[in-house]
Amino acid sequence: MPKMKFADEKPVIMSIGGSLIVPGEKPDATFLAKVKDLVERQAEKGKKIIIVTGGGKICRNYQDAAREASSEITDIDLDWIGIETTKLNGFLLKKVLGDLAHEDLITTPISEPVNWEKGALIVSGWEPGGSSDRVVCLLAELHSAKQIINLSNIDHVYSEDPRKNPEAESFDNLSWADYRKMVGNEWSPGLSAPFDPIASKICNEGNIDVAIVNGADMANVENLINGEEFTGTVLS
Repeated sequence: MPKMKFADEKPVIMSIGGSLIVPGEKPDATFLAKVKDLVERQAEKGKKIIIVTGGGKICRNYQDAAREASSEITDIDLDWIGIETTKLNGFLLKKVLGDLAHEDLITTPISEPVNWEKGALIVSGWEPGGSSDRVVCLLAELHSAKQIINLSNIDHVYSEDPRKNPEAESFDNLSWADYRKMVGNEWSPGLSAPFDPIASKICNEGNIDVAIVNGADMANVENLINGEEFTGTVLS
């Protein structure tokens, strides 16, 4: 089982897939409460967390509707629709966290690290051209962090979709070179991948490691943050 070591003086950089926040027709209140508990426990240890929220299923539903309703919808339009859904998810999480979250939801690119006292800084998608994974990479670079946590609804990165092939191989560790061969180099709005191709290129070139873990198991996520063994995949 892999481990990941986080620098004590730096915030933990984390993305939360929209599929965890809104897995079906409505947001998952139980999951949101677990995120709050995690942030609170880490805050008690003096640890700060930057959380970037994804759009997930709600994003893809809106994008599909736009495609069906108009033949003039562009990829840029679809990306902007996705970005707005990440803002909605981010605002929801920020309100759930209450005083544990910085007062502002960060919705535009920043060039200087934000300073806040404790808990979490919540960030949405920013600009077209990639998913919220790209944002989390840029934040890692801004804070000179070499580790990212990506919470999704899968236990590992697999050689192929395990829902279609139960014999698909799971990985504890995977090089960026091998992972990028699997996902390619092109971004398209609504693309579903453990970590998007544009973000993967940034992390590969910036020597940033990414842990892909299932956000449904918050005890496992906490093991990861605490530098203990965890179930998941490290891309490095």
